[in-house]
Amino acid sequence: MAIKFLYLLLLFNFHLRLSVSGQLNSMESVPDLQKSMYKFIDGYPCVRLLNLSGVIGCSNPGREMVVAPIVRYKNAIALSQPSAVLVSSDEIQSFFTRIWHDSSFAGNIAGVIVESENEFQNKSKGFSPAGKFPLAEFAPYQNTSYEWNPIGSGIMWNAYDFPVFLLSESSTLTLQEAAIKNEKSKKAYIADVAEFDLVMQTTKAGTHDSETCLKEETCLPLGGYSVWSSLPPINVSSSDQSKPIILTMASMDSASFFRDKSLGADSPLSGLISLLAAIDALSHVDGLDDLTKQLVFIFFTGESWGYLGSRRFLYELDLQSEAVRGLNNSLIEMAIEIGSVGKGFNQGIKRFYTHTAEVSSATNETLKALKHAQDSLKSEHIIVSPANASNPGIPPSSLMSFLRKNSLTSGLVLEDFDSVFSNKFYHSHLDNISNINSSAIVAAASLVARTLYILASDNKSASGSALTGISVNVSLVEELMGCLLDCDPGLSCELVKEYISPNSTCPNHYAGVILDEPSFEPPPGYVDDMSRFLWNFLADRTSIPSENASSSCSQGCSNKGAVCVREETDGKGICVISTTRYVPAYSTRLKFESGIWTVLPPNSSDPMGMLDPVWTESNWNAIGLRVYTVQDAAYDRIVLVAGISVTVLAYLAIVTTRAVLTKALKRD
Repeated sequence: MAIKFLYLLLLFNFHLRLSVSGQLNSMESVPDLQKSMYKFIDGYPCVRLLNLSGVIGCSNPGREMVVAPIVRYKNAIALSQPSAVLVSSDEIQSFFTRIWHDSSFAGNIAGVIVESENEFQNKSKGFSPAGKFPLAEFAPYQNTSYEWNPIGSGIMWNAYDFPVFLLSESSTLTLQEAAIKNEKSKKAYIADVAEFDLVMQTTKAGTHDSETCLKEETCLPLGGYSVWSSLPPINVSSSDQSKPIILTMASMDSASFFRDKSLGADSPLSGLISLLAAIDALSHVDGLDDLTKQLVFIFFTGESWGYLGSRRFLYELDLQSEAVRGLNNSLIEMAIEIGSVGKGFNQGIKRFYTHTAEVSSATNETLKALKHAQDSLKSEHIIVSPANASNPGIPPSSLMSFLRKNSLTSGLVLEDFDSVFSNKFYHSHLDNISNINSSAIVAAASLVARTLYILASDNKSASGSALTGISVNVSLVEELMGCLLDCDPGLSCELVKEYISPNSTCPNHYAGVILDEPSFEPPPGYVDDMSRFLWNFLADRTSIPSENASSSCSQGCSNKGAVCVREETDGKGICVISTTRYVPAYSTRLKFESGIWTVLPPNSSDPMGMLDPVWTESNWNAIGLRVYTVQDAAYDRIVLVAGISVTVLAYLAIVTTRAVLTKALKRD
């Protein structure tokens, strides 16, 4: 299910037969001909997702490809025939709103192509396809009509029976030229058309909800692998596990209307990068073994889809499974979440807000520690304020899972907003690296690192000199931003390649799907790049050397608590002592048995599970592109072509032209 390509097929005009024939003298094969006819441009599809109630997302309406002429939305006041509509970035919201309110217009939408635009963020009022209260059904309070995300349109939660594709920046110009060419054409039988093949296996099989498609094996559950670690490592073989736990968490997944364009730079990756930098800073502190409380860090995936990661983590804690060995739910004294912090910078001031759950002694101690940490960073101009008391409760966050599990949980969420999201592009493909500020992330990391040290040392050794020694590596923050939020250098950056061999260069933080039986020791091929990088980074940064630090993993890590880091990079790796684990992240309503996923009945002891939609993604495959013939301007003809593609064709006596091309090839 990798990113598929858009194909532009330029069929030569019959009137240019002589020049075409001349070009063909240099062609030696059909592949050569295809290369001359196709221009490859990449893009990002909106795909079909299913839950227990039905479907959302996009798909071809049937089992075959869709072909239609390209028109620009700004010129499409009315559509007289099925059309592929080219939509600019600032028209997305109004376009999909019109579809829902104008059935005659919607009936002629054969497909949608969305342009990319570099400077759109700077001039836009915002675009968020999420709801105004994301995941409101999981809130631990009654006021679910509150608008945390007032700009949210909710369009990503609807179902569309036509393909939708986001163009890359490089391909946008090509499609614009095709649409303009259609507008200028005076000949009804000549048109540039879009050809889509976004056929979902669930559509072909007629499985229209997650329970049915799982039975028929036409879909897979959304999810992946969360990662947790501790500092210092926990002696899991010891019977004395009595230290209170300070649990600090962040999310690693985001969502978007377009599956493979889910960067989530501010929400939630700024918090993740901030926490990684804080962990790195704490790892250089001496005397961690003398801390009175245990620091535990966890990075959840699947949170955008009903808090899959945090709910599964709590479920595994109840089971005391191997995935959470060394942890005890009853020892968690405080849960701190680092949310969106990348926009907490304005005119030199770094400002953050604390959103708290129920008032408790642990919460009060945490607020005091934050104030202490803020005071130690006076030169950094950091201001931490309590969120507005009129807010209905904490904002959408993993902490909601903990509060729904136990309403008495002491918890706090650190955010860059007070009463409404400051991120104008929440769960949008536009929430990219240009939407955040590295200074805000560094400030949040400094604040978090020092706060955690104060809490874990129980204020006994949190002197001014000790805190001053906790310094965040600014270069690491900037490097993580480049690695995790941009294609250049992307996952091919030196930091990531130090630990893993990434499968792709461009990062994408869509949760993905669970490929096989969940495990706390999954094969690397079943774990995405992000989770594998986090596991290795955390195992390294929170580790102490094993007794034989020079031993490679090929000899086996024989020391208790030893794990192997960097094994992907050289095939050998190094053994270190670290408590770092994978935790499967998938619906608590699902069970994997004998190679099949089944949906479990609702359980009253799992209130969030009873609300769980059980999200799955339809299977979809790309086999390739096939050459075919279309007569004149038969735009509505459906032709089976495998692969997701958009093909621009110049129609004019195509059959005759193709015969000329074939004859020229034979002559060679």
